Amino acid sequence: MYTEPIVKPEKQADITHFDQAVADDELARLLDVLPPAVSEAVLRCPQLEGLIEIVLDLGRPAEVRFFDQAVYFEDIEVGRAELDYVIQRLGHFTGDNRAGIERTLHRISAIRNRREQIIGLTCRVGRAVTGTVEIIRDVIETGKGLLLLGPPGVGKTTLLREAARVLAGDLGKRVVIVDTSNEIGGDGDVPHSGIGRARRMQVPAPELQHKVMIEAVENHMPEVIVIDEIGTLPEALAARTIAERGVQLVGTAHGITLDNLITNPTLSDLIGGIQAVTLSDEEARRRGTQKTVLERKARPTFDMLVEIQHRDRLAVYRDLAKVVDRVLAGVAVSPEIRSRELDGTVVIESGRAQQRYFTTFDSDGDGEPAAVRMPVAGYGAARKTAIYPIGVNRTRLEQAIRELGVHARLADQPINADVVLSLKAQRKRQPKKLQQALRQGVEFYSIKSNTFAQVKGFLRNYFGASRAAGGRRLALEETEDAVVRVQRGTRPVELAPQNSFIRRQQHELVHRHGLHSESRGRDPNRRVVVLPGSE
Repeated sequence: MYTEPIVKPEKQADITHFDQAVADDELARLLDVLPPAVSEAVLRCPQLEGLIEIVLDLGRPAEVRFFDQAVYFEDIEVGRAELDYVIQRLGHFTGDNRAGIERTLHRISAIRNRREQIIGLTCRVGRAVTGTVEIIRDVIETGKGLLLLGPPGVGKTTLLREAARVLAGDLGKRVVIVDTSNEIGGDGDVPHSGIGRARRMQVPAPELQHKVMIEAVENHMPEVIVIDEIGTLPEALAARTIAERGVQLVGTAHGITLDNLITNPTLSDLIGGIQAVTLSDEEARRRGTQKTVLERKARPTFDMLVEIQHRDRLAVYRDLAKVVDRVLAGVAVSPEIRSRELDGTVVIESGRAQQRYFTTFDSDGDGEPAAVRMPVAGYGAARKTAIYPIGVNRTRLEQAIRELGVHARLADQPINADVVLSLKAQRKRQPKKLQQALRQGVEFYSIKSNTFAQVKGFLRNYFGASRAAGGRRLALEETEDAVVRVQRGTRPVELAPQNSFIRRQQHELVHRHGLHSESRGRDPNRRVVVLPGSE
């Protein structure tokens, strides 16, 4: 893992801020529509800059929510009169039970009973916070489609608004915002100043958002379209249509992590769509998988994805197509983690401690190849390698681990292990525990005899080889990049020379993607060439 400051602290000590005078004026306009008793109680609260929501539910005490706590005004019980006071000052609620205050970013949402009467109000405080986009400004400036995910309240809409302002102002692009809930540009015909020079198209009803998205492309010649809350299949299809016309998309979707999109049949099209593919017996054996596997159907609508884990912490996936392919293949991915420190410095962390696997083939020494999954070191280095012995003396294994000082421990079950160490005789018997572990992708190694020298020799070889695993990781990443280049064109790509062990891994990785490969040259310059075409 490394940390790399991408902004200087002295320039970013106040990286996120908002105009206090404007903020005070807009908060006053929200408090003005609330019952006087509630407004006065809110003003008595300290740290109003952390105010998020004011909740008014019929028959309950008024509630004020801050970033880190909720305050209940037990002496202010919300009745029908208090709700009517707010409703009369707001006017019309849209089809999604939302209302706003002209030229502000505040949002008031209603809860209704079965008779369509309003029995609760959630008054969301909106602020145009500037500087939040600096944490991913370089990502936005690439011109590629960007999808933002995250739980409610982490600042997705704020980040989206800032992105629109920067793209339209600093970069001079033609930006159109499709603003269904009026959270980006505020309520009223004149949009909030927080979106800068970007244009805003309002949506008459939530179910019409996909039509307004297409209308924006066809009528207004945008270079960038900003969309908040993609949540339905028509909206996902409209987003794909926009992307296919060469327009940069920046949007948010319903979901918290990438896994949510992969398992969501409605929105999976945003990441290329997921389909089940039945392999032939031979192909399934070659890949070391079941006959039915999941694969991506098409290019993702968005090129990159950002998971907003916290207001000051994000995970960036730069090549979404490659990431989805790896996840579907059962390969753990390590996103780029960006965090904003207290002094405003933005720090990048790369190579998060996770274990990644690539399928390869090893030989037990007697000419019988066996499918195993090799870890790419450099991920999860702080975690001890769990070894499960089958037929190997546990006491000798523990003693060898202590003597050599390797970063390993014994596992309680094969399924919980990273490595299964067995005698060759045990391997040929294929006990049920071993079969289950191999199906789950656990590594398998065997030694000839149950002696201390053999056990110690295995540990030396395994952990000695892992010191060179950084080179394996780079070689496999080079192979993946070559696969993408060959898939996009028709010309072969020649890789850097490697030893025979790494070349085997490269060949298997290429074949998993349905391409040919061959080795050329003589050692030490023998190398793999990735060729177009499928087997």
